[in-house]
Amino acid sequence: MGSRLDLQNKLEEKLGSDHVYFQPPASIKMEYTAIKFSKTKKDAKYANDSRYINLTRYELIVIAKRPDDPVIEKLLGMPYCSYDRAYKKDNLYHDVLTLYY
Repeated sequence: MGSRLDLQNKLEEKLGSDHVYFQPPASIKMEYTAIKFSKTKKDAKYANDSRYINLTRYELIVIAKRPDDPVIEKLLGMPYCSYDRAYKKDNLYHDVLTLYY
């Protein structure tokens, strides 16, 4: 569908800030609400002996100071996005989504 940088721009647009981090190292100090994302898998579909679709699966983690941040619903409005799970760690709420892009 698009490049990782295109996805970064879309995520920043949905979040309304530039607190979007691709596979950040531990030394990065994140500001919240933030989206942390990483590649998890490449999928390809074949027909008639040729590839007709190539998608990359990303794991998106929305990290917020409050539960049910509105950006989650915005992300779920994107095609091929689904909600996986939620957990709380270090007094921050983490919502994990899967996105094929």
